[in-house]
Amino acid sequence: MKSIYLDNAATSPVDPRVKEAMLPYLEDQFGNPSSIHTYGQQALNAIETARRDVAQLIGAEPNDVFFTGSGTESDNTALWGVARALIDKGRHIITTQIEHHAVLHCAEFMKSLQWDVTILPVDAYGQVDPEDVRKAITPQTVLISIMHANNEIGTIQPISEIGVIAKDAGVLFHTDAVQTTGHEPIDVKSMHIDLLSMSAHKLYGPKGVGALFLKEGTPFVPFIHGGGQEKGRRSATHNVPGIVGLGKACSLAKETMQSEHETVLQLRQRLWEGIQANIDGIRLNGHPDKRLANNLNIGIDRVEGESLVMHLDMEAIAASSASACSAGSDEPSHVLKAIGLSNDQSRGALRLSLGRFNTMDEIDQTIQVLTKVVSHLRSLGSF
Repeated sequence: MKSIYLDNAATSPVDPRVKEAMLPYLEDQFGNPSSIHTYGQQALNAIETARRDVAQLIGAEPNDVFFTGSGTESDNTALWGVARALIDKGRHIITTQIEHHAVLHCAEFMKSLQWDVTILPVDAYGQVDPEDVRKAITPQTVLISIMHANNEIGTIQPISEIGVIAKDAGVLFHTDAVQTTGHEPIDVKSMHIDLLSMSAHKLYGPKGVGALFLKEGTPFVPFIHGGGQEKGRRSATHNVPGIVGLGKACSLAKETMQSEHETVLQLRQRLWEGIQANIDGIRLNGHPDKRLANNLNIGIDRVEGESLVMHLDMEAIAASSASACSAGSDEPSHVLKAIGLSNDQSRGALRLSLGRFNTMDEIDQTIQVLTKVVSHLRSLGSF
């Protein structure tokens, strides 16, 4: 039985072209880019090529991009780097209920250190109202951090509008773009973004490497201290193969993003229409239109989400019931609770996230298997 992978929001498979680009830096070209000999300079040149590729994908200047170990590190670095740099100006930041835990848990820790954190609500679709952002700004506000698109329900936020509000108020604006980089158009200049987080493994690159866009002139204090790599912005010996992989993944995304977006959207529409036609008692979680093309988060009545995921796995279909970072938690998803779902409704959620390598045949097979599994679980009456 051929397995079907529909959990790309948790992690995407490494594209073979990315793997091919990385291999030389795992074998012969193993130098430390801080070394001045040929081995080191080969590695350094590869890093700078990757930096240019990352910057071009988001409309940034290469010097404004530095590499990190993950999207989580990028988020934490953005919040702490700005907060510490502007501590004399104010101790207030603004974010939302549905941010990734990399932002929310960091914000909670900042509260324990006497920072003032405003956590804005979202509507039933998971969108924040830009006017709520405007009203939350005070003379003490130093940073607004709002994700580009949610990792669970796929809802895309009005980032350009929020960027204008932040700019007009003289407040720095950070967005967690881990789910959108390489999948949705991003231009940090026209969207008035000062800081942007990304992660390689969400766009067909390797795990363990991310990047942070930091607009030139943005007040910032480094989060990690050491040998002064990345112009002092993030010390540590470079993960050269990982950085090369991120660069190659960004280069591929720039070439194929538009056509891939259309293809994945067709797959999602086929999947959603098939589920609607074969299973009753379902609903769509998240915005019907302003959502990631690859994201389908549905609520299924009288079925427990984790049981559904396990039964799908036995049928060789990989899906999820929540964010991978929340797997194993007994608590309902904070995102689904924020959009007004009850605990039972939250526990009945299923996230199917498609990707570059999925096919229409896989979608048709998923519809058939999901229909069978839901019928079986409902017959048990265990929910």
